[in-house]
Amino acid sequence: MAGRGRARGPVLHPRTCAAVTAASCIAHLWLVAGNQHGTWLNVLMLAMVAVCLPCAVHIWRRPRARPLRQVMASALAMTGVHAVLLLGAGTGASGHIHPAAAAAAPASAGAASSGAGALLVIIAVEVTTAMLAATVLARLRAPLPRAC
Repeated sequence: MAGRGRARGPVLHPRTCAAVTAASCIAHLWLVAGNQHGTWLNVLMLAMVAVCLPCAVHIWRRPRARPLRQVMASALAMTGVHAVLLLGAGTGASGHIHPAAAAAAPASAGAASSGAGALLVIIAVEVTTAMLAATVLARLRAPLPRAC
C-alpha cells in the first residue's frame, strides 16, 4: 500500500517535464527582470509564466491531463512566437537578438546569425517540452499492465 504523499507509477518522466517547464519559467522571469525586451514581449512572457508555473507544480505533484495540455499548448505557442521572431531577425527591422548574443558577435551579420542560433535552440527546447508533456499524457492514458 502506497503512502498518501507518494506518487503512484513512474515519477521521473513527469518530474522531468515539470522541471523543464519550471526552468523555462525562471528563464523568462529573469529576462523580464532584466528588461531586455520590449513591453509587449515582457507582458507575453509574464502571461506565459502565469500559465506554465502553476502547471509545472501540478505536474510535479500529480500529473493530470489538464496541466499537461496547457504546458503543451503554451510550449507550442511559444515555439510559434519564437519562430516569428526568428523570421523577423533576418530582416533587421523587427529582429529579436538577445544583448548577450549581440555582444558576443563581432559584426551585425554575426550578431544576427548568433541571435538566430539562440532562437533555434530555444525553439528546440520548447518543442522538447511539448513532446515531454505529450508523452506523459500518453502514458497517463495507457492501460496499466496486468500482473500475472
